[in-house]
Amino acid sequence: MAITSKWRQHIEAWQRSGLSQAEYCAAQQINVRTFTARLSDYRKLPKADSVALIPVQVAPSEPVDAGILFTHVQGHRLALPASVSARWVAELLRCLA
Repeated sequence: MAITSKWRQHIEAWQRSGLSQAEYCAAQQINVRTFTARLSDYRKLPKADSVALIPVQVAPSEPVDAGILFTHVQGHRLALPASVSARWVAELLRCLA
C-alpha cells in the first residue's frame, strides 16, 4: 500500500515522540495494527535522503578544462564547468542515486 502524507506524518511524529507504538496509537486514537502495517510499508520505501556512493575513475589522459568530468563505467560522460556550485552537483548525484 502507498504511504499517504497522513501516515508519513504519523510515523515521523511517533519517531520524534519517544513513545512506544501502542502508546502513540492510543494517544492519537489510531488502530495499532493499522499503524504497524503502515510503518512496515514506510520502512520498505527507498530513502530519498540516503547517500549513495557512485564509483568514479580519474582519467588523467583526458584533461578537463578546469571543470568536472564524470565518466560512467558504460562510457557515458558528463562534463561540467568549474562554475557549477557544489550544492548543485550534490543534488544531481542525489537524484541519480
